[in-house]
Amino acid sequence: MSGDLLDLEATYRAFFEGAVQRRLERDAVRVAGPAAREYLQGQCTQDLAPLAPGESRFTLLLSVQGKVEALARVTALEPEVFLLDTEVGQGDVLFERLRRFKVRVKADLEQLRLPAIELRGPRLARLEPARRAPVLALPPFPGGPAGVDLLGLDHPEAAGALLALEGVPEGDPAAFEAARIEAGIPRAPEELDGSVIPFEAGIVEATTSFTKGCYTGQELVARLEARGANVPRRLRGVLLPPSAPDAAAVAQLAGSGLAVGGKIVGRITSAAWSPRTGSAVALAYVGRAVEPPAVGELVAVGVDAGAPAGNGTRVQIDQLPLSAR
Repeated sequence: MSGDLLDLEATYRAFFEGAVQRRLERDAVRVAGPAAREYLQGQCTQDLAPLAPGESRFTLLLSVQGKVEALARVTALEPEVFLLDTEVGQGDVLFERLRRFKVRVKADLEQLRLPAIELRGPRLARLEPARRAPVLALPPFPGGPAGVDLLGLDHPEAAGALLALEGVPEGDPAAFEAARIEAGIPRAPEELDGSVIPFEAGIVEATTSFTKGCYTGQELVARLEARGANVPRRLRGVLLPPSAPDAAAVAQLAGSGLAVGGKIVGRITSAAWSPRTGSAVALAYVGRAVEPPAVGELVAVGVDAGAPAGNGTRVQIDQLPLSAR
């Protein structure tokens, strides 16, 4: 890997003009056994029946009530062996969700933490990843900059260096976060905290099959689909003016309230500084009474009351993805 470390602006440009990588880790659960596919088919919103070795799909794992407990990428390693990977820090949630519903199933669960690299940018088509260790090349969640995710099948002590891609600079993680927010891709626990209905997060199309058989939590999803997916709130994008806040203060926006017409309509879940807009961008769940685009106000929310604590910055509440605006 090149010794270059790109700054925020250069990393963001590389998403669309060059190539860039970010090294990180992913939590994972390995499911293996003669009943592994049948078991996962009954737990995941995605149809895994046609998944061949090497293929992957994104899926949700729901509670009985139909709320999102985990978002994961399922990869078939062998006909009876599957790997579910998720955000680092969410492995315990994923493992416990799978364990809780595994009753008299001929499949074993193994919790892992794996080295990974996110590769983004149009120049990647001309590059080949190093193959000095077992590596999966997997598609990223749809909607963000084009690229590929490399996932090492060894444990971290096998060294993430085995996944290095020569000639590709390492990018600023803040730019990856800005791109995620602009694309409207939810992440746990910020946007997916166990209280969210899949349609609220806007990820049903990327994660859910409506032609497969039954799975845990299906009843609510199917009912909402039949009724036009009318949910109490939806994940929206928020655009702030360039003047407030500055890049250093963006992290403090999470948890702030959004008000329209003097009434709290939502709260910021994630925020980042966007080189594209020269300002902060954010995600927020906003009540369905607010039809975007709408002008709102960024406010502090009182602990003991649901009303704005004072006047704040005017913002625009918009449809996702913000990258299309």
